[in-house]
Amino acid sequence: MKIFKQSDTLNQLPDQFFSNLVKKVVTLSKQYDDVINLGQGNPDQPTPPAIVEKLQQAAENPLYHKYSPFEGFSFLKEAVAEYYQREYGVELDPYEEVAVLNGTKTGLVEVSQCLLNPGDGVLMPDPGYPDYWSGVALAKAKMIPLKLLEENQFLPVFSELKKEDLQSAKMMFLNYPNNPTGATATPNFFNEVIKVADEHHICVVHDFAYGAIGYDGKRPISFLQNDGAKDVGIEMMTLSKTFNMAGWRVGFAVGNRSVIKAIELLQDHYYCSIFGGIQEAAAHALLNEQDSIQELVAMYEARRNVLVKEALKIGWEVIAPKGSFFAWFKVPKPFTSEQFADILLKQAHIVVAPGVGFGQYGEGYVRIGLLTDENILKEAIDRMKKLNIFH
Repeated sequence: MKIFKQSDTLNQLPDQFFSNLVKKVVTLSKQYDDVINLGQGNPDQPTPPAIVEKLQQAAENPLYHKYSPFEGFSFLKEAVAEYYQREYGVELDPYEEVAVLNGTKTGLVEVSQCLLNPGDGVLMPDPGYPDYWSGVALAKAKMIPLKLLEENQFLPVFSELKKEDLQSAKMMFLNYPNNPTGATATPNFFNEVIKVADEHHICVVHDFAYGAIGYDGKRPISFLQNDGAKDVGIEMMTLSKTFNMAGWRVGFAVGNRSVIKAIELLQDHYYCSIFGGIQEAAAHALLNEQDSIQELVAMYEARRNVLVKEALKIGWEVIAPKGSFFAWFKVPKPFTSEQFADILLKQAHIVVAPGVGFGQYGEGYVRIGLLTDENILKEAIDRMKKLNIFH
């Protein structure tokens, strides 16, 4: 068999962090039947029944057995606009300011290819979601770290950036509620982002994947709720987390018209849009399924409270996340994040994500998912206690 060399572009892609993590889980699970996987971000609850039923009904519609419109069905774009108006008071033109995405993972990679040229700078949250890096690599652009530190509530401090970095930056990725830190943003912070972006002609890409998941009675805010946000950027949202539709692969981008136009142009060359039945079910979710969201957030908050309480009991000094379905806990001394994750993996059969996998400034932390039952979270902490590494 002939072996064909991969392109230089493929060889320049960063290692797929989550793919490697999955391989570790699979290998360990073949050896042991008691593995507790807290390392991934795959929702553990089923999609609400009404959404599933809508898909089942829609699948019989012969209209959807043909190619979907390249830009997606109008009814889904209109549902997105209605959702934003109802939930955030943000007005959107469904035909000019909404792009349908095959999941936001795809959109977050595509947007770099839409706007960046080789050598352009990108302000990148560190720690941050590793898939942002993939699009930047494909565009042959360069990453400029935005340090997210605990002492700054995991918000970047723009005054610390070099003048030349701001001048070379063409794009800025942000993500609140944040993966991996669980931090949330404030209106004042977003106003500062808009000011910096406007002054330096930087396109802001706000990943709002966990937009529905906030705790202690505080609801996360949308970037677009702030004056001037649509002038300088877009927001991407997915139905994966809000409605437990991770496998359905449906999301959307909203905001600046020129960026939405660029995304739709690129997608015209990549694929037709999502199966129409899924689009109809997604529209139903956005317009009708708000009770299920409240129940989901209450469940995650209860899990968060159990995890934090049990961790504190064993002497692990932790801070409760404000949003998302992740906890970001400091590793005990003297371990690195990878050393600690390996100890948990090998000695306690617990999978967590080492913080260094999210960037240089993720070192010293591990990310723990709230994506399993409360009793399993308790069991995980109990196993950690038996390792006698917390003081």
